[in-house]
Amino acid sequence: MAANISASQRPGKRPNRPNAPGRRISVTERARQPDAPDPPDDKELVARALKGDERALAELLERFRRPVFSLIYRMVRDRELAEDLAQESFVKAFNNLDSYKPSYRFSSWIFKIANNHAIDHLRRARLKTVSIHGSPHATDTQREQETRIVLESTGETPEQEMMALELGSEIEVAIGHLRAEYRTAVILRHIESRPYEEIAEIMGVPIGTVKTFLHRARAELREHLAHLREER
Repeated sequence: MAANISASQRPGKRPNRPNAPGRRISVTERARQPDAPDPPDDKELVARALKGDERALAELLERFRRPVFSLIYRMVRDRELAEDLAQESFVKAFNNLDSYKPSYRFSSWIFKIANNHAIDHLRRARLKTVSIHGSPHATDTQREQETRIVLESTGETPEQEMMALELGSEIEVAIGHLRAEYRTAVILRHIESRPYEEIAEIMGVPIGTVKTFLHRARAELREHLAHLREER
């Protein structure tokens, strides 16, 4: 099954304006309409798409465009690059849709494809940093918020907030030195707050391996951040 993604459907692009004529109504909007039927689940959409239903394919793209872009962006920290990698991930997924097994969550399946594609790029490019700030290519405040690694506030004073920001910068550099698999595990667990089971599905490894990745990643992070303890 060949997959074609138009420029307007590129992952990471902002959707059309709400009142744009001819705009397709999303699943969320249909759900808000009175007496609207329940939207089909992901597996039903996959089954329809495999039968040649282009609308089902477009709905899958709409549902997962933003989360897939977000996952890849957090790995590569460049908006244009993340858009390209996300688009390539969708093309690969849709062209191999018949390999999807309904016994697994579709979200984990497509995230796995996107994550592997991002890791392949990282291995080739050997990118070194993961920023806690929003994308430098963000076009508005909302986009910046969507792509920012959030450090929760606990009511610190301005001085404490500055110290926390400086610590966050140290952490971002340390995460950037991790090997790709460790970086994925840390981002999915500690930034995306995903359960071990889903991380295992996305990364295609046993849960025990995920925990090993995290254990080793934390050990490396402690080593990278040891100078902070010495400075206290």
